Amino acid sequence: MARRNRGGRRAMAEMNVVPYIDVMLVLLVIFMVTAPMMQTGVELNLPSADTTPIVNESGNSALIISVDESGQYFIDDSEALNLEGLSDRVNLELKGVTTRPIYIRADKEVAYGFLMQAMAVAQQAGATNIGLMADPDALK
Repeated sequence: MARRNRGGRRAMAEMNVVPYIDVMLVLLVIFMVTAPMMQTGVELNLPSADTTPIVNESGNSALIISVDESGQYFIDDSEALNLEGLSDRVNLELKGVTTRPIYIRADKEVAYGFLMQAMAVAQQAGATNIGLMADPDALK
């Protein structure tokens, strides 16, 4: 004899996903609020310029070399590098892919010689696509 629930109700076999959706929406809001705050790289005071946005047509991710006002070099979020360390790291990062773009972010207070040394290291590594980064928002 089959068992019946009292009152003629059937057992609910569906899972309620509304709480999971609520949690996902809260996480989405948190990520949307914190994403603009995430800034990669070394804190620099970039020079201002009337520039256009960078368009990477090669499909390779750009290598960003940062130079702070004391003349220390950084690649992405790495620790400070001297000129020899910068050369070794650029050669390692390029791995023979000379079309990979290299962008140099230099503090506006940095001595011109440090900037030129970073460009020379990139050229010696065989890079053919080297650019300088500026802060377009500083003009507004």
